[in-house]
Amino acid sequence: MNSSMKVYHFIWRRCSENLEQEERHMGDRFDLNGKVAIVTGGGKGIGKAIALGLAEAGAKVMIAARTQAEIEAVAGEIKSRGGEAAWRVTDVCLNEQVEALVKATVETFGRLDLLINNAARSFLRPLLELREDGFDKIFDTNVKGTFLLSRAAAKVMKEQGGGRIVNITTVGAVRGGIMMGVYHASKAAVKMLTMCMAAEWAPYNISVNAVGPGLTRTHFSQPIWSNPELERQIVMRIPKGRLAEPRDIVGAVLFLCSDSAGFITGQSLYVDGGTLAST
Repeated sequence: MNSSMKVYHFIWRRCSENLEQEERHMGDRFDLNGKVAIVTGGGKGIGKAIALGLAEAGAKVMIAARTQAEIEAVAGEIKSRGGEAAWRVTDVCLNEQVEALVKATVETFGRLDLLINNAARSFLRPLLELREDGFDKIFDTNVKGTFLLSRAAAKVMKEQGGGRIVNITTVGAVRGGIMMGVYHASKAAVKMLTMCMAAEWAPYNISVNAVGPGLTRTHFSQPIWSNPELERQIVMRIPKGRLAEPRDIVGAVLFLCSDSAGFITGQSLYVDGGTLAST
């Protein structure tokens, strides 16, 4: 082999080695092994899909909601797949339960790296018909609950040297709508809260972002999509031509929890099939 061929083979071998190293490194950037997560509203719908997705990526997951049977079942499903999970009945509106959830997570798994604020409440009502207690329930769960749990988690994350918080909002946080006006307003508040927490907690290496789904086929939105004509009208305004499924939301959450999103904070990532782009 002449000298030029030797040089060529040397360069080719080094480039191949570098490419393999980069591929391995990129794979590691989405690996959540060793991370510990809390997912609220984790018993069904989007929350359940996120809990399963985090576990599949290697995270240990504490699943929280108000209904024991649902979160116990999700934890069991994760364990049956070889993952680690626990559950705790929690009302995110109550600070003592929120503090207990964070404490139980650290006691069970040793730390807390990721928080997914997914618990939410809404009522399908015209604004003129929504009662004051309905308004309070929506804002208590969606806004106050997000604040209380984020604050409790951030205290632990600060001591650990960092963490990630992902708040689940909606496309309705940035556009008007009918029948769910207070829900949309509450999620707009969560969007702003996300930005404020991101600004305050960045010095502690805590990233705070949001994922805003479009209309997703879950129990939560069933009163809408169970009406065939109403669903047809909505789908006509979605460029992708269908409603979102819970699994569609998981990738965005995993990305924001991963090392690949290390320099991203205060942002909202919309998973809406192009809805906002077309309005």
